[in-house]
Formats: sequence, structure tokens, C-alpha cells
Amino acid sequence: MRYVSRSVVTGFVNALAILIFMAQLPELTNVTWHVYALTAAGLGIIYLFPYLNKTIPSPLVCIVVLTGISMWLHLDVRTVGDMGKLPDSLPVFLLPDVPLNLDTLLIILPYSAGLAVVGLLESMMTATIVDDMTDTPSDKNRECKAQGIAQHWRRIYWRYGWVRDDTVSR
Repeated sequence: MRYVSRSVVTGFVNALAILIFMAQLPELTNVTWHVYALTAAGLGIIYLFPYLNKTIPSPLVCIVVLTGISMWLHLDVRTVGDMGKLPDSLPVFLLPDVPLNLDTLLIILPYSAGLAVVGLLESMMTATIVDDMTDTPSDKNRECKAQGIAQHWRRIYWRYGWVRDDTVSR
């Protein structure tokens, strides 16, 4: 990652923050006023709590406090259960029914190679940023191998995720 300039890394982090923010915006439409009040209270807790106590992470305090308030007051806010049904069993182990021949590989190769490069670059840039923030080194070779193995297992269990899933989950 020594070939990537600091401005590119800064742009990457800013773009990632914008993507995360934009992904959350649909959750703030067509909701009751309680959601806006809880959002404002949450931002207040996250930014102001560190002035009182630095040992407990402020996002954790925010989750506990706002969950308690919404349960205690029986507020009409959307929950995970409202967004969809959670699976109650493990996925079935199946191999994809795709013909394994040269024509199929020639169709898949450009797209899969491009996605692999983008995914690995995102991971390496994120790992570099985390290394800088924590002053600890990470084994980037091990990270790349683990992501490759994880991507293959995701395909076997029919979990077709996007490249962005891996980076945002950090």
C-alpha cells in the first residue's frame, strides 16, 4: 500500500463514509417523529458522552440507552423484525449448477477479476487506515487469503454478497 498516496486513502475513507450515510437515509423516511428524536439523542450521546467517561464506548451507551427508552415508553419505531424475517435454520450446502467449460470461464473472468481487485484494494486500504489508527501492524497477506476462502464458502452456501459488504462490515 506504499504506492497509494495519502490523498487517495483520504478520498477512499470519505467515499466510504458517504456510502454508509447514504445507505442509512432510507431508514429515516416515512417514520414517526420519535425516530428523529431518537436519532438526535443518539448523536448527542455519541458525541457528548466521551466528555463524561472515556472507558465505556459511547456507541454502546447510545444503543443501550435508546433501546431502553424506546422499550420503556413503547415508542413506535421500526425494529429488525419489521424489516424482514430472520432465517431460523442454516443454509443448505449446494454446489452451483454452472457449466464448467472455457466459454463460461471467459464470460466470468473479466468481471470476477475486476471485483477481486477492487475488493482486495478496499480491504488493504481499510487495513492500512486501521493500522495507522491503532499503531499496530496487520498481516495483509493473511487478510487476502482469508477473504478469498470466505468468498468461496459464501458461493457454496448461496450467499452472493457484494464487494462493499466486506469493507463496510469492518
